[in-house]
Amino acid sequence: MRKSAFLGRTTDAKARAVTRPAAGVKVVASTEQEHAVLPRRAALSLVAGIAAVAGRVAPSQAAYGESANVFGRISNESGFLPYAGDGYSLLIPSKWNPSKERAFPGVDLCYEDNFDAVSNLNIVVNKTSKSSIKDFGSPEQAFKEVAASLLGEQTFSGKTVSEGGFAPDRVSAASILDVGSKSVNGKEYYLWDVLTRTADGDEGGRHQLFSATVSNGKLYVLKVQSGDKRWFKGQEGQVRKVRDTFTVA
Repeated sequence: MRKSAFLGRTTDAKARAVTRPAAGVKVVASTEQEHAVLPRRAALSLVAGIAAVAGRVAPSQAAYGESANVFGRISNESGFLPYAGDGYSLLIPSKWNPSKERAFPGVDLCYEDNFDAVSNLNIVVNKTSKSSIKDFGSPEQAFKEVAASLLGEQTFSGKTVSEGGFAPDRVSAASILDVGSKSVNGKEYYLWDVLTRTADGDEGGRHQLFSATVSNGKLYVLKVQSGDKRWFKGQEGQVRKVRDTFTVA
C-alpha cells in the first residue's frame, strides 16, 4: 500500500479581461512581468518533482504499519498478507508488524497490531514425544498441558476477597468459551476460545484464540489475542481468519 500526499492549489475563478494589441504592434513583456512568470514556473516544476519522488517509495521505506514487499508486487485486497514460517503458514493482517517480544519459551513468530499492541499473535514451537495432538487426550483434557501456560501468570501476590467473579487472592480469571477440533490434510488440530479478565478491567477482557497440532516431533501452538472492545468493533472476524488459515506441514 502506498501513501500519497495531495498538494492543494487555489485558483482565481474571476474572469480576466484580455486586451488584444492592435495589428502590427509588437508587445514586449516588462522585466517585472518576466520575473513574475518565472517563479510560478519554477514552483510548478518543484511540485511536479515532489509528486514524482513521492510516487517512488522503496519497499525499505514503507511507512510504519506496512510490510515491506520484498517478494515483488504481491497484493492481497482482503487486508491480509501470506506468511510462511518454518513448517507452517498463515495469513497475517497487513497492518500488523513483527515484534521482538518473546513472552513464552519457544516463540517462533510474534506480530502485533501497529495501532494497539494488545492485539497480537504468537506461534510457539516446542519439541514433543507425541505423534499427534490427540495423544494429549481430548481437547478439554489437552488444554492445560498445551495452551494454558500461554495465558500468562498472575504477578500479584496478596490477599483479596472473593468478589466480581474472581476467586480469593486472585485478580485475574480465564474462561474457556468454546472447544473444538478440525482435520486439515489428514492432520488434527485442537481449537480453544478463551476470555481472560483482570480486576482492573483492562480492555474489558481479552479474547484468546488457540490452534494446536503436532508434526514431525514438534508441537505447534498459535495464539491470537484481541482486546474485548476491539473484538466487538469488528476485530473478531480478523483474528478468526488468522486462526482459520494457520496450517502446519
